[in-house]
Amino acid sequence: MTASEYLQLKAFARIDGVWVALWLVASFACYVAGLSLPGFGLAALVLAVGMPFFAGYRLRKFRDDNLDGEISFARGWGYVTFVFFYAALLFALVQYAYFAYLDRGYMVDSLSRMMTEGANAEMLRQMGMTQQMSESLDLLRSLRPIDMAISMLELLFLSGLVLGIPIAAVLQKKKTIT
Repeated sequence: MTASEYLQLKAFARIDGVWVALWLVASFACYVAGLSLPGFGLAALVLAVGMPFFAGYRLRKFRDDNLDGEISFARGWGYVTFVFFYAALLFALVQYAYFAYLDRGYMVDSLSRMMTEGANAEMLRQMGMTQQMSESLDLLRSLRPIDMAISMLELLFLSGLVLGIPIAAVLQKKKTIT
């Protein structure tokens, strides 16, 4: 890959990273809304599961529109990794802003409330996990917004490395010699 091809790859990956970050923000917003409105929880799950497919769609679009329909595995993997890296940076910023300025303990309080209501509390008691759940919720309460954002940054970047392998493998396309 030449220097200009590398610059092109990074430039398009930044643009698609913004799109994937917006996809992640929508999923996170649905998750937060789903803590009080269950229908949004399903939407959050669908968006989260669909995100690698969206990244694959963006890779296919990059391959077909900018590379004359061909891309090597390594270039595809690099592209997806960069897309996830840029998306992770933007999403971590959004998540930091949410936890620092908007959340005010809402998420942990909602999870705590769910675990102490009816069937959930009984299930935890029967499984002997009441103490463990209490400790986990206390740990979540002790995390700072920057801790949450950095954890998500790491998770998304590593996800991009791992998910990039099957996405690039499926979408690689070589020149056909005729």
